[in-house]
Amino acid sequence: MNAMATVAELFVYPLKSARAIACSRVRVRPTGFEWDRHWMLINAQGVFLSQRTHPQLACIVPRIEGEELLLQAPGLALLRLPRTCTGERLPARVHNDRCIGLDEGSAAAEWASRVAGEPARLVRLPTHIERQANPAFAGSAFAPMGFADGFPVLVCSQTSLEDLNTRMPESIPMERFRPNVILEGLPPWAEDRIDTLSVGEVTLRLVKPCSRCTIPSIDQSTGRPAIDPAPVLRQFRFNKAQRGITFGENAVIVSGADTLIERGAACQVQFEGT
Repeated sequence: MNAMATVAELFVYPLKSARAIACSRVRVRPTGFEWDRHWMLINAQGVFLSQRTHPQLACIVPRIEGEELLLQAPGLALLRLPRTCTGERLPARVHNDRCIGLDEGSAAAEWASRVAGEPARLVRLPTHIERQANPAFAGSAFAPMGFADGFPVLVCSQTSLEDLNTRMPESIPMERFRPNVILEGLPPWAEDRIDTLSVGEVTLRLVKPCSRCTIPSIDQSTGRPAIDPAPVLRQFRFNKAQRGITFGENAVIVSGADTLIERGAACQVQFEGT
């Protein structure tokens, strides 16, 4: 069965675990959306920092100007990262994946350490990317990605959030789930059964439900604890195979790299088994 949906919103997260940038259009790269998770903070052991342990990262506001990344955090001067990075290659780890980040230098490290409240470095994705999505879900085709948790793109449905909010004591915004793509026009939870999404020349394949951690319980404008959707999701969204609650679907790029997706675009949906 096929259906049509609309791309309601598009987001990129240049710095992992920092605030999103809402986009009217994004360029798709082989690794996912352009600029998405191209930078991250690491601790002294090279392990990535995220809102799971450092919720204050939600208060970092990124901005892209030309090909520079600008980062603003409360109480700190604006940090401007240049178009190119020639820093040292540092070993880093994202969950169980070992990878490489290019060090953005001592000034960026001082800024990152003040945000994190501990010694930290700010690293950028190298040009040659070896990290890839888990082939157990992504299949045999090479699916490169940046510093995202596990997959290049996260797709969520607006109607699924609306259904969740009817069950919640208080509504929560979609930004808590940190999607790249928000779809409109599908029944609630229809994304569970989607095989591919096609927007013009771009095709995404949805390969794995997104298991949710504690980040959806954090207010993305303040970095403070807020109403937690996990207890409600656990009542009807516990995935035995994933051993956790799920919301949204992880996706890989099938075709259309180096082309644009625009907000408001029509999206052809192909469901599994059709």
